[in-house]
Amino acid sequence: MVGPMSPEERQSGMVRLKLGIALLVGVSGGLVALQGEASLPVVGAAVVVGTLVGAVLAWYIFPSGSNYR
Repeated sequence: MVGPMSPEERQSGMVRLKLGIALLVGVSGGLVALQGEASLPVVGAAVVVGTLVGAVLAWYIFPSGSNYR
């Protein structure tokens, strides 16, 4: 049988989830810019800014703290 998750496993999973959300938002922004026929520097900027926005969004959705279950 599978036991409960350890705090280390839970923390590692949350970090991976937050990274995944940030990268998903960043790549999505880049794809939208690419679809709009933007230049390559603009597409790169859209990916970077989108990833930063995604990181803030992930932090807002899943705040870190000991009360999270």
